[in-house]
Amino acid sequence: MAFMVKHVVGGQLKNLTGGLTEEKSEGEKTEASAQGMTQEEFEQYQQQLEEEKQEREANFAQKKAERATVRTHFREKYRLPKNELDETQIQQAGDDVVLPTELAKMIAEDNQEETHKQSVLGQLSNIQNVDIDQLKDKAQATLEDLKKQTENCNLM
Repeated sequence: MAFMVKHVVGGQLKNLTGGLTEEKSEGEKTEASAQGMTQEEFEQYQQQLEEEKQEREANFAQKKAERATVRTHFREKYRLPKNELDETQIQQAGDDVVLPTELAKMIAEDNQEETHKQSVLGQLSNIQNVDIDQLKDKAQATLEDLKKQTENCNLM
C-alpha cells in the first residue's frame, strides 16, 4: 500500500516540482544524441535532407512545367482558351522547359500529317470513292498528251 501511495503521490510531486535530477539529464539530451549521432553528424544529416527535399521540389516543378507545356501545345493546336495556371507553371520553371523527346517526335509526326492533309492530294483523299493512283495516272497521261500536241503544233 505504501508503494502505491508513494508511486501516485511521487509522480504528482515530480510534475509539480519540474522533475528531479535524473529527469534533467534525460531532458538535456539533444535530437542528435537521441539518434546516436554527434552534433556535427546530425547537422550534416539535416543539411543533406534539406538538399534532397529541394532537389525533389525542383524535379516536381520541372515535371509540372513539362505537363503545362504539353497542355499549352494542345490548346494552341486545337484553338482552345489559354490557362493562366499553365503559363505561371512554365514561368516558375525558368522558361527552360523542353518537351520530352518522345512527345516531340509525336508532335512532329502530327504536324507532317496535317500538312499532308492540307495539300490538294490530302484533300482529295478525304473524298470518298476517289482512287488517288488512278487520278495521278490520268493527270500524267494528260500532261504527256499536251506535250505531244505542242510538239506537233506548227505555231509553237
